[in-house]
Amino acid sequence: MNQKKKKIRAIVRKSERIAENIFSMELFTEEPLSVRPGQFVGLYPDGEDKLLLRPISICEYRKETGILRLVYRVQGGGTKEFSGWKEGKETAFLGILGNGYPVEEIAEKAGGETGSVLLFGGGIGIPPLLALARELSAKTKVTTVLGYKTEETFLLHEFEQYGPVFTATEDGSCGTKGTVLDAVRENGISGDVLCACGPTPMLRAVKHFAEGRDCYLSLEERMACGIGACLACVCKTTDIDAHSHVHNARVCVEGPVFAADRVEI
Repeated sequence: MNQKKKKIRAIVRKSERIAENIFSMELFTEEPLSVRPGQFVGLYPDGEDKLLLRPISICEYRKETGILRLVYRVQGGGTKEFSGWKEGKETAFLGILGNGYPVEEIAEKAGGETGSVLLFGGGIGIPPLLALARELSAKTKVTTVLGYKTEETFLLHEFEQYGPVFTATEDGSCGTKGTVLDAVRENGISGDVLCACGPTPMLRAVKHFAEGRDCYLSLEERMACGIGACLACVCKTTDIDAHSHVHNARVCVEGPVFAADRVEI
C-alpha cells in the first residue's frame, strides 16, 4: 500500500489531554488520504531548533470528514510543543508513511465471520489498534486486550464499540494485575489470528504465545527520518532486504508492521 510521500497541509481541529502525558489531536486536511491501520505520519514542529520530523502513529482517519487523529505521548521537545497547539493552528505532516496491517489478509486467515482476531495493545502502542479494531470488526470477531500502567485507561471505551475488551495494569488498579498475557490466561481468551502493537518485551511474549498461529507485530523503534534514509530503525529479519542486501529491514519503510515469523525480536 505504498503511496507517494509528500508534505500535507493541515489544521488542528481539536487537541486534548486524555491521560498523563498522553494527548489526542485531530487534524483536518482537504487532501484525500489512503490510510491503513498501523501506518504513521511525520509531524513538523515549528521550532528551528527541531530539525527532525516526529513520527506519530495514526489512531484513526475518517475519509468522510477529512479528520486524521493522532494520539501520542509527550516525551521530548517536539511532542511537548504539539501538546500546546490550539484549535485553528496551521501545520503540516509528511505522509502517509510505513506499511500497516493487511486487514483483508488478516480477516481471511482468521476465517471471516466464523473466526476471530485477538488484538494486543500496550502503552502508546494502543492507539494504532483502534482503526484496526474498527475495520476488522466488520469482517470477523475481534477481542482486544489492552495493557496500561495505571487506571488511566485511555481509549478503552472506544475499543468497546468493536468487541469484548480486557485490560491489564501494572499496579492492578484496573482489570488483571500484570501483563496482557496474564489477562489472557485469567480470562480464557483465544483468537485465530493475533495482532500486537507495543513495547518490545510485550511483542516478544505475544510472538511466543502465538504458537504457530498467524501473528502480526507492529514494532516500536526510535525513528529519526521516517523515510528509510538514516537506517536508525533497522531490525533483524529472516529474509534479505533489497536495500541493504543483508538480513535487515527498515522499520519505518518495510514496517512498522511485520508478520511475526519474519522478524527476530
